[in-house]
Amino acid sequence: MSKSLMPEEGLNIKSRRLGDASFKRGTRRKILKSLFVFFIMGCSLGSFLFWHYFLKDLPSVEVLADYHLPMPAVVRDINGMPFGRFMREHREKLGYEDFPPVVIQAFLAAEDKTFFSHHGIDAPAFLKAVYEYFTKMGTGERAHGGSTITQQVAKNILVGDEYSPTRKVKEGILAFRIEHLLTKRQILEIYLNQIFLGRNAYGVSAAAKAYFGKNLKDLTLPEAAFLAILPKAPANYIPERHAERALGRRAYVLQQMQANGYITAYQRDEANRTPLRVIEHHIEAKPPSKGGYFLEEIRRELISRFGETAEESDNNVYSGGLWIRSSFDPEIQESAETALRDGFVRFERDQGWSGRVGTIDPGEGWQERLILANVGTGYADWQAVAVLEKENGRAKIGFNDGSEDYLYPWAATIPRHDTVIPAWRFLHAGDIIIVKKIDNFWVLRSLPKVSGGMVVENPHNGRILAMQGGFDSKNGDFNRATQAERQPGSTFKPFVYAAALDHGMTPASIIVDGPFCVYQSARLGMKCFRNFSGGYSGPQTMRWGVEQSRNLMTVRAAAQTGMVHVVKMAENAGINPPGHPYPPVLGIALGAGNTTVMRLTNGYSMIANQGRRLQPTLIDYVQDRNGKVIFKSDNRPCPNCNMSEWDGSPMPRPKALSEQAINPVTAYQMLHILEGVVQRGTAAILRDLGRPMFGKTGTSTGPTNVWFVGGSADMVAGLYVGYDRPHSMGHSAQGGTVAAPIFKQFAQKTMANMPVRPFPIAPNVHMVKIDRYSGLRIYGSPPFNPEDPMSPIIWEAFKADNEPKRSFYRSAVMAPAPSANNSSSAAPVTSLSTDHAVTPPENGILPSSPAVQKPNDSGSLQK
Repeated sequence: MSKSLMPEEGLNIKSRRLGDASFKRGTRRKILKSLFVFFIMGCSLGSFLFWHYFLKDLPSVEVLADYHLPMPAVVRDINGMPFGRFMREHREKLGYEDFPPVVIQAFLAAEDKTFFSHHGIDAPAFLKAVYEYFTKMGTGERAHGGSTITQQVAKNILVGDEYSPTRKVKEGILAFRIEHLLTKRQILEIYLNQIFLGRNAYGVSAAAKAYFGKNLKDLTLPEAAFLAILPKAPANYIPERHAERALGRRAYVLQQMQANGYITAYQRDEANRTPLRVIEHHIEAKPPSKGGYFLEEIRRELISRFGETAEESDNNVYSGGLWIRSSFDPEIQESAETALRDGFVRFERDQGWSGRVGTIDPGEGWQERLILANVGTGYADWQAVAVLEKENGRAKIGFNDGSEDYLYPWAATIPRHDTVIPAWRFLHAGDIIIVKKIDNFWVLRSLPKVSGGMVVENPHNGRILAMQGGFDSKNGDFNRATQAERQPGSTFKPFVYAAALDHGMTPASIIVDGPFCVYQSARLGMKCFRNFSGGYSGPQTMRWGVEQSRNLMTVRAAAQTGMVHVVKMAENAGINPPGHPYPPVLGIALGAGNTTVMRLTNGYSMIANQGRRLQPTLIDYVQDRNGKVIFKSDNRPCPNCNMSEWDGSPMPRPKALSEQAINPVTAYQMLHILEGVVQRGTAAILRDLGRPMFGKTGTSTGPTNVWFVGGSADMVAGLYVGYDRPHSMGHSAQGGTVAAPIFKQFAQKTMANMPVRPFPIAPNVHMVKIDRYSGLRIYGSPPFNPEDPMSPIIWEAFKADNEPKRSFYRSAVMAPAPSANNSSSAAPVTSLSTDHAVTPPENGILPSSPAVQKPNDSGSLQK
């Protein structure tokens, strides 16, 4: 039996129980508070870590709302037709509606079957990818899968391809945000245009051409399924190496397409039985260059204006999607290229075979190495081939397309340069040579070593219509039309005489073609000039001196005018290098100062444009990817040009170019004299072109360069021919025999359908009838035929204040001027009698400059 408790003891026990319960409740509260604090701290820490590792510096998805795919710059010609692109990624942008359903279905089946139902993340696939990542840690293998198409867009554009769980989480967050910013169609459009699919193809449209040579809309079901296997790892399914693997993966895509209801079982089976039929992938041979130098010059200008990377500008050259309208005329360019190449070949026709143009290993894989050599042959029917072997009296040759044929000894009998040994003896396996097919046999050809440049310009506005900077731009991008600084020889003389015309002389002024020496210094001593062909012709008119290209008359005119004025004229015409005016020494008057074909042609265009200043341009305007004009070469204001409706008034036009580089009357006087060069001077080979023409030939000392610059009222062209390392071209090489025929071939084709227009006469020009031998004015009506280029009586252009005094005609019989090679110093005989005698300077010597620059080491001068 238990003992009964006293009341006090019961109270104590009850108090202890109550105290224990209170203690426990307090402890629980403390624990809960602590847990709550730890929870808050954990959440805060987790939030901080999540922000620090995942949200901090996370790119904004807003950029996708205005995302621009990297797109090439497209260059269009004068007719608006594309003729060149600048790009580093081969890509073609399409809108969502342009993607065929079969292509969309194939990529959805392969990459993201729940694309149209998820919100950026496919949770089961994502968790599976996370599990795979942790199971493969430390193995060196990479986990794959789990990314939706939206996640792939986030990865490719926003976060990059870093292999880490951090990137995966960021990718998921961005995918969720993207889904709230863009529609499903917009996301899929970005993906299908942006994804890399191998063979340097970005986007499915480019891939269709790279793998099947087709437009996207023409793809079949098995072809679309093949493209859909490529996004994850294109290198794993290279048909040439992994055909079985590619077929297996394609079968999986087809099976998924059937499972999703896109195709039937019959369609799947038919597609599985279809071979891959992927076109062979190899480095493609570039087509024969057309306008390559022109295009390269445009590229240089665009880079200088807009940069070449996205970091430099959104409108950069290689990915900014620029649309460039140029002044390139493909027909004129073709004529210029052909004429210049033919001129090179003609010049070296008798100089033998120039040798091989390169070497490769003729063993297995020779085709790709031949293509990589990228040899330019200039002509479409010339082929660069590799000698694969040489035996049994013939040489096996291989072509860019992988085909083979034979070259026989009788087709390579041309002697090697500077020898009498046939070229056949110098051919070896591995040599790259040039051949042409004649009567079903390949015949050896030779790439000329001589080179040069040519520019064709519109003299009304300075637009460059064509440009050729060498034999073929594939053999090097050095543009001799714009980069080669060469002595222009006698093609510089018009600017000497233009300065003389500005300072009191006239086309009829008498200048002595006789000995001319200047004292240079105690160290250099006396410098005596001479004509190219030697000899003297005594007092002659300025016109005759220009037409016959007489050096002694030129230096006399320069000395009388003052070389300061001559070099200033050259600077006004833009002949000298920018910022580097020529020194005022007499050697410059004979073309000893360097210039380029571009600058000299532009100077002649100013002469044809009545002295108005021109800036040569290749680009008319540039538009960004949205069509906004961001650059144009012609910024002249044109009021009312953008009227919405015609108001019946005359057609609005920009203001005419009016800044004068050369006095307009002087420019016309010089042009009129240069017409005489074509009619009866050093460029008389052009006389039968049957239209008003002007121009001037030039031959620099050596001769190392031969020139011609000139043209019609609507087209001016300039060219030079010479070796890249200047050395003598041979004494027979002259501007009139080498350069002028090239221009003639060009003009015969290019100008055949152009209207025949006379050169407009500048205001305030006085046309006066004179005797072209003596420069005296003719009074009365003596019999003469103005159409006869050799008529002794011509119309000459004068300024109002210096036209010649009146002379009375006494006889219709006039003796011709002496030949330019005549060593006699006697003046031409004429039966004219005048009221005012023509008095040459005392002793026939004009004042000279105190110093002269020796044009070159030989001391001979230019013609």
